[in-house]
Amino acid sequence: MFRIQTMNKISPRGLELFPRDRYEVASEIPHPDAILVRSADLHGLEIPESVLAIARAGAGVNNIPVARCSDRGVVVFNTPGGNANAVKELVIAALLLASRDILGGISWGKSIAGQADEVPDLVEKEKSRFEGPELRGKTLGIIGLGAIGVMVANAAIALDMEVVGYDPFISVDAAWNLSREVIRADTLEGLLSKADYVSLHIPLGDATRGLLNGEKFRFMKKGARIINLARGGLVNEADIITALGAEKLSAYITDFPSAELLACPQVICIPHLGASTPEAEDNCAVMAVRQLMEYLESGAVRNSVNFPRCRLEQQAPFRLLVVNRNIPNMVGQITTILASAGINILDLINHHRDEFAYNIIDIEQKVPHAALEQLEQVEGIIRVRTIERGVY
Repeated sequence: MFRIQTMNKISPRGLELFPRDRYEVASEIPHPDAILVRSADLHGLEIPESVLAIARAGAGVNNIPVARCSDRGVVVFNTPGGNANAVKELVIAALLLASRDILGGISWGKSIAGQADEVPDLVEKEKSRFEGPELRGKTLGIIGLGAIGVMVANAAIALDMEVVGYDPFISVDAAWNLSREVIRADTLEGLLSKADYVSLHIPLGDATRGLLNGEKFRFMKKGARIINLARGGLVNEADIITALGAEKLSAYITDFPSAELLACPQVICIPHLGASTPEAEDNCAVMAVRQLMEYLESGAVRNSVNFPRCRLEQQAPFRLLVVNRNIPNMVGQITTILASAGINILDLINHHRDEFAYNIIDIEQKVPHAALEQLEQVEGIIRVRTIERGVY
């Protein structure tokens, strides 16, 4: 029986996938095998030693202490693409809001509600104050071509926009789904120089923090518009406000309000609604649950942010899973210990990601307790787990 601790209200569409005869799910549960979370901040939480994995029903993992989890062999999953359509739709809305002063026009319209018969004439007189360019024929620069970026690119092509994309690390899956009409930019500066609109779709990290700043704005067209529904820290807010005041930029649309941005008239702040649809919550919960079940029951790793993708079809009755530092001779030491215990290896796969490696080893018989202890004592091995097929 696996124990799953939920740290937030998780969509029932996901929770109902847990078979009740094999899983116990609760918000308060002793010695959980895994944690399922949305927005709860786990940085200050003492994660139980029993936890094998944490799955976030969403794309970002800023609320999870990923480095600490990696050091303990805890696999951290996210759900890229689960909220992609919800974010894509909001980006399309943001493109329109950035182009025409729709919000200003609506607000002005409400201000003349009491002027009765004068309303039609006032509307005709003042409507030019809120006009703006069409999207058709304009160039959208997309920074980051993951699940969301690809969907935004394809939708913009359907709106007859020119699309330029920049992503030096685009995945094969994303490339297959991307419209052939999208033009590849070799450099970020090259993209910025061509774009009338720029939309950000990359994770926040040390390398991307403040990616768009005053220095980068020098490469942009006068009057360009920036849309950031990814992470607030990707832009330098002070530089954004300065560029808007100097009319270098025409508009900034963000899903991450701050007091300074809310006070700037050329900024439209959306209250973090990118993934706020019932469909997105359902999709992310379903993905998170399936990934947890797959890992707990078979050891397969898919959509992890700290460990390599790794899957091996299980044919043998027993399976050994080993998390270790990515250092020389680890596989040799593991196989030597198994051979000394008289265990025949039927299949083995070893993948690494940065400083960590993960091994799935299919074997004919159960690993003796003494051999497991010997493996755990090998310098560099972080976690050892065994699975017996069909036993939970």
